[in-house]
Amino acid sequence: MIKVFILGVVQGITEFLPVSSTGHLLVTSALLRSEVAERLGGTLEIFIQLGSMLAVIGFYRADLWRQVTTVRHDRDVQWLWVCIVIASIPAAIAGFLLRDFIKDNIFPADTAPFVVATMLITVGLIFIMVENRRNVDESQLTAQLGAISFRQAVLVGLAQACALVPGVSRSGASIVGALLSGMNRQVATTFSFYLAIPVLGGATVLDFLLSMDDIESGDLLYLAVGTIVTAIVSWVAIGWLLRYISSNDFTIFGYYRIFAGITIFVLLAISVL
Repeated sequence: MIKVFILGVVQGITEFLPVSSTGHLLVTSALLRSEVAERLGGTLEIFIQLGSMLAVIGFYRADLWRQVTTVRHDRDVQWLWVCIVIASIPAAIAGFLLRDFIKDNIFPADTAPFVVATMLITVGLIFIMVENRRNVDESQLTAQLGAISFRQAVLVGLAQACALVPGVSRSGASIVGALLSGMNRQVATTFSFYLAIPVLGGATVLDFLLSMDDIESGDLLYLAVGTIVTAIVSWVAIGWLLRYISSNDFTIFGYYRIFAGITIFVLLAISVL
């Protein structure tokens, strides 16, 4: 139970920071030698993402309720959710088609750390390059969620689909895609948060239904505890990131990713992982 609690904290901290929650979970599970995580074969790491989705709903509850009450006549709200659906489709299709391949070939403890380390470093370098070359007129960037274009939604969706590979980061990929498509940092980050609702919710429900034969009755308590811990920590992480990006860019996360990736390679080299 302590190990599940730790995994919930890791998921909560890393889901919305662009550092790869799944990558951190897989490496943490390998370090902890969690029997529950190993037995469930990736289902624990996927299921507790539900807590992050619930945190988004809770954090934005006032705005979401406003959208519910105005959606019938507010064109901006209608278009926002059309864009969210559009951006969710690539990950949904790829996740459904590649689920078994990814869980069988990437999630196992003998391959996951290497894949995670490689992707952490690769996307970290991309973050640094994107921010260093981002010399644009802020007034020309998309500054409202309702102003997101069809093209931008598609680009974010394609980028987010890459995050099926552990270490890429769902939030990181979607934010990079949003920045490259012309959104400002605030809109890119908030859109990424909203995307978590259908993407994480759908991934959790789908994986749970397809893994029911492997889940024992005693595992339900572990899944519940991990989800609750994740929800609480995710709520805190969302608030922190929004405050951070109000006056900073994402470069620091690029450097962190590179450091984390190198650290994992070192742990692999000395057989800790």
